[in-house]
Amino acid sequence: MSVKLLDNKAFYGYRVRRTVAGKLYQEYFSLKTGGARLEGKQKNDVEKEALARDAVLEAEQQRYLDETKEDRCFKSDGTVRGISYLLKTEKSGNLTPIFQVGVASKVENKTVCTSFSLNAHGSDDAWNRAVEAYAKHKSIRKNTKLYQRLLKAMPKVS
Repeated sequence: MSVKLLDNKAFYGYRVRRTVAGKLYQEYFSLKTGGARLEGKQKNDVEKEALARDAVLEAEQQRYLDETKEDRCFKSDGTVRGISYLLKTEKSGNLTPIFQVGVASKVENKTVCTSFSLNAHGSDDAWNRAVEAYAKHKSIRKNTKLYQRLLKAMPKVS
């Protein structure tokens, strides 16, 4: 929720703030009338108004995220944003090819980083495991066209 009660010398009331499609919406709902603070039912009415506005913005925000989900998964060159092919240097000095998944997880509400070794799994299986982990954290179901497109976007490995 992005409704906050502000109580300072400059303003007393609720601030609603959300970003939708890259545009910041910030609106204020005052809890003062004629210099006097609102109380009781009037205060509750203003709070409900602020919460209702936040709900509208949240719905717009979610609609935008749903509509652009596929576009946000891919870079302009067609590779998956959040899965990288890297050569990891082991303690022994050997180079190990890996697919590294680094994403902001919707499931765990934090950034998740994991990797899959091409030496241990083979390139196809490592890629499938990386896509599976990516899809899990981005809430992408396996029976969708987007999941199939992610599977096909495996980068060239050497």
